Amino acid sequence: MAVTVRECLELQLLELEMLLSMFPKKGEINLDEDAVPSVQRYLRNADGALPPQLGYSIALDVGEAKEKVELQVLLPHMYPHVAPQLFARSNALHRQQQLQLNTGLTSHIGSLDSGELCICEAVQWVKDNSLPYLENSKISSESASKEVVVKETLCRMWIYSHHIYRQELRKKIFDCAKKLNLTGFCLTGKPGIMCVEGLRENCEEFWRAIRYPNWKHISCKHMESVETEGSVDNLRLFHAFEDLQFQAHGDYGLRNDYHMDLGQFLEFLKQHQSGHIFQILFGVEGKLSNK
Repeated sequence: MAVTVRECLELQLLELEMLLSMFPKKGEINLDEDAVPSVQRYLRNADGALPPQLGYSIALDVGEAKEKVELQVLLPHMYPHVAPQLFARSNALHRQQQLQLNTGLTSHIGSLDSGELCICEAVQWVKDNSLPYLENSKISSESASKEVVVKETLCRMWIYSHHIYRQELRKKIFDCAKKLNLTGFCLTGKPGIMCVEGLRENCEEFWRAIRYPNWKHISCKHMESVETEGSVDNLRLFHAFEDLQFQAHGDYGLRNDYHMDLGQFLEFLKQHQSGHIFQILFGVEGKLSNK
């Protein structure tokens, strides 16, 4: 008998409930507030649209030093009959070691029987296999610091969205920017514009995180990179992550289809040496109105 999406989603919730009992402390498992309720609503009325894919992250302590490794999980609607998307990351790992760790994780999960819940197995595998990578990363970092001058790359991403309204989405954006030490801004409204700047790996993680599990109508329009032997902080154009809310253009009241005054936005960009970005974002050259 063919397995249904409903049956798979029920199994996903059961597995998540088991994981929450295994990791009961605050911050050990992170998921969007509406993730589980949206699945539950679908299960009550399976005739409606499919809910967003269930996604969450699990913070793991590895080894005696309790190094932090985060396992990020994204479940296709037909999981466990379709393989989950898993990604293990740690600030203590270099890019190549992180790639090797995830290659091993993917290979191990792929060797398991289809149709079986496997996130607990993935958690255990990461805990059992991350330590050698973490130790090698520490050794290579100590060697590199003695031999070469450490260079850092400042990255600046310009992100365009059809709109940004929802409070929970805005909270996720600001929490993520703070966690990753990124500066820039988020322009609420229609269109929604974001700029994040900081270490390249942190910008890349922000881009991956805010699209996770699924954000339609969003694109990274432009990215700038500058390498430096000093601190990237000296290259930042923004000193914090700002919340931009310009006056709406026209008499739209509190409706959720209001357009931001792009003239004010252009002026803001020019104040931050970024006026050229306006044409990249909107395809037209920006002009300030005469006052």
